[in-house]
Amino acid sequence: MKIGVPKEIKNHEYRVGMTPSAVSELTGQGHQVMVQRGAAEAIGFSDDDYQGAGAVLVDNPQKVFEEAELIVKVKEPQVEERMWLRHGQTLFTYLHLAPDEAQTRDLIASGATCIAYETVTDDDGRLPLLAPMSEVAGRMAVQAGAHCLERVMGGRGVLLGGVPGVSPARVTVIGAGMVGQNALAMAVGLGADVTVLDVNVNVLRELDHRYGNRIRTLFSSAGQLWQCVTEADLVIGAVLIPGASAPKLVTRAMLRQMPDGSVLVDVAIDQGGCAETSRPTTHDDPVFVEEGVVHYCVANMPGAVAHTSTLALNNATLPFIRQLAGHGAVAAMRNNPHLLAGLNVHDGHLTYREVAEAHGLDYTDPHTLPGLGRNG
Repeated sequence: MKIGVPKEIKNHEYRVGMTPSAVSELTGQGHQVMVQRGAAEAIGFSDDDYQGAGAVLVDNPQKVFEEAELIVKVKEPQVEERMWLRHGQTLFTYLHLAPDEAQTRDLIASGATCIAYETVTDDDGRLPLLAPMSEVAGRMAVQAGAHCLERVMGGRGVLLGGVPGVSPARVTVIGAGMVGQNALAMAVGLGADVTVLDVNVNVLRELDHRYGNRIRTLFSSAGQLWQCVTEADLVIGAVLIPGASAPKLVTRAMLRQMPDGSVLVDVAIDQGGCAETSRPTTHDDPVFVEEGVVHYCVANMPGAVAHTSTLALNNATLPFIRQLAGHGAVAAMRNNPHLLAGLNVHDGHLTYREVAEAHGLDYTDPHTLPGLGRNG
């Protein structure tokens, strides 16, 4: 199969869809891999590295899209890239369609098969391709939040861990999934006063057992959420409903009650954000202030630590890339229900219910489509 790896063009996005090691594995299996020149130079992978792995280097990104049967990316295709997608082609990348109607409509119109990393599942019902970036984003959230609390960033001038004789910052983590647990670990490690809220008591029980009296675990009721948000120096929004828009749990009214110069890091911004005031920002211009609260809402946080992120992502995606390249998208999804769970758009049909509901568009059960049915 012809596989294409274009250079990412989203603002300050330095990750790449495949490392030279991954390329070597695919070319060793007889596949042709086209890599755009300079695709990963910023993170230490040279064009020579890719040539040594058997890749064909391509100057023009449009040529990558025109010739490849399978496109492997990191972030959602930008407007110009979407115009190059075509019927019969497979796109494998993060999509986050629920808050992005324009992209959704463009992908439907393209006729391509679009499989989203963030909705691929595993035997335990987890999201194995979202997990590595959630780990990175959760850890970065505390790092970014600590920086934003500095006065030069508009923050309160509070040191996350405090010092002897001075209280540490109060950190509220909303959601105890992969992002929340990694944020929690970093905040505890830095000595912050940490509270985590979730609706899963079993998860809270596990965290309580792990951290003991170093954290507070609270069931996320409306009253508890209000109190914990309004009293916090740093709030980390780590809410996820797979494939769907994030619920707006942090209201403008809550923000008005927070101390001026407090910080909100909304890691859920890829799915629309979990605060009423959140809007996507970039690494070029990462923060804005609403209701006296500094908002950090960068939609591709792991792109800032692109070397680590690329390696972690490739560890997770490579087995699925092998399946797609080895069998073709339809057969691979028919044989692997977890890969089929990642299907968002196929042959002009929107195949992910939560995305259809978010935009009021028609939903098609993927099992009813030719080749994808339960009986083949």
